[in-house]
Amino acid sequence: MLKEYKIVVVGGGGVGKSALTIQLIQSHFVDEYDPTIEDSYRKHCTVDNEQVVLDILDTAGQEEYLAMREQYMRTGEGFLLVYAINSKNSLDELQVFYEQIQRVKDSDTVPVLVVGNKSDLESERQVSYEEGLAFARSLNCPFLETSAKQRINVEEAFYGLVRNINQQNASATAAASDAAAADAVAYTSTPAAGQEAVGANNEARGAEAGKKSAAAAANSRAQQSAAGNDKEKSGCCVIV
Repeated sequence: MLKEYKIVVVGGGGVGKSALTIQLIQSHFVDEYDPTIEDSYRKHCTVDNEQVVLDILDTAGQEEYLAMREQYMRTGEGFLLVYAINSKNSLDELQVFYEQIQRVKDSDTVPVLVVGNKSDLESERQVSYEEGLAFARSLNCPFLETSAKQRINVEEAFYGLVRNINQQNASATAAASDAAAADAVAYTSTPAAGQEAVGANNEARGAEAGKKSAAAAANSRAQQSAAGNDKEKSGCCVIV
């Protein structure tokens, strides 16, 4: 069975979330803007020589779909946070989306990748490459600028998120393994309370037995000395 990744595309309205997704799935650019409520797509592809399935959810950016947004955030494994380079406000919105993802997932280490879309609109740019990169670094995640229209970095964005998911899963597995190993070492190096008590009792009994043995030996020597004295007295001659 092929490994499957649940990817959620998140961002404000009109930033090109659907255009990116459809370009990946159908190699087609959707020019007109038609607000999405929720669309789901599946794609078989190869990432790092492994055949995988991407289960992609293209979501609504409008505020009125807040409750629905939280539902898909619960099921997502990784998130593309998309803004448009010709809209400073769309970059600011991503902070709100990211905080909502953290809250819903109850985690500070959710796999995300920041995407600055519409890089073909250079003359309308409001967000510099450096600003987008700085925002991604503040989230400790990868960053790409894309163009759905010109199919620039489209596959790289989705596949990069898959790699990020794999890296975080591997890190979590390694951390769990290290913690288990540390617990095992602590358990084997520390004797149980019952074992400590048995050892203490054995030491006490050994000391008591030693005392009794020493006392018996001293008593025996005293008896032998007294018997010798009596012999000397009874065997001597009195000459008158």
